[in-house]
Amino acid sequence: MRPLDLDYMLGLAPVILGYVPLTLGMALAAMLCALILACLMAVERVIRVPVLDQLVQLFISFFRGTPLLVQLFLFYYGLPQVMPFLTGINGVTAAIIGLTLHFSAYMAESIRAAILGVDRSQWEASQAVGMTRAQSMRRIVLPQAARVAAPTLVNYFIDMIKSTSLAFTLGVTEMMGATQKEAAGSFLYFEAFLVVAVIYWIIVETLSFLQKRLESRLNKAFAR
Repeated sequence: MRPLDLDYMLGLAPVILGYVPLTLGMALAAMLCALILACLMAVERVIRVPVLDQLVQLFISFFRGTPLLVQLFLFYYGLPQVMPFLTGINGVTAAIIGLTLHFSAYMAESIRAAILGVDRSQWEASQAVGMTRAQSMRRIVLPQAARVAAPTLVNYFIDMIKSTSLAFTLGVTEMMGATQKEAAGSFLYFEAFLVVAVIYWIIVETLSFLQKRLESRLNKAFAR
């Protein structure tokens, strides 16, 4: 058994760290888009508009029931064959779209559950003072649901960061793609993938710490 090449690992770490902004950028862009889409779908699932509700259920079922990698390949390799105007789409854009649609399906159900968890009396009280259903949702229900859903949404963001590692299959040179190239050139696969694993681990643990702080802060106002 050969020893670890620590010099190689120390030299590789700054190279991989250089791709952290791209990885986080893709995750942040996808998270923002997914959050907007998920909120719209969650509200729709609560008010249940005929026909639209069935379409939203189909969307959620499809993107929760198929692997993310298959969805990425579908957007990047499949859709341009039936929609030629998508031929120019690049790997980063395809990855962001795939992550957005995939995670929005999960986030929509979490937000819907948080909305339904708001006490019915909140709806009744807001309507009693003359608010419309839309105003009640925007001013009363969604702010309370956001507190409940926030920790779960942070977990989805963490999963999204880890899922960006699949973008290298679309030719995107992010953290995982850069590691694959470096490992292929040096043949030190264990050292290379250990470095990127530790970097992902540090990112995730940092976000997990921030999540706990956020959860504590959100719950402070409700502590007895």
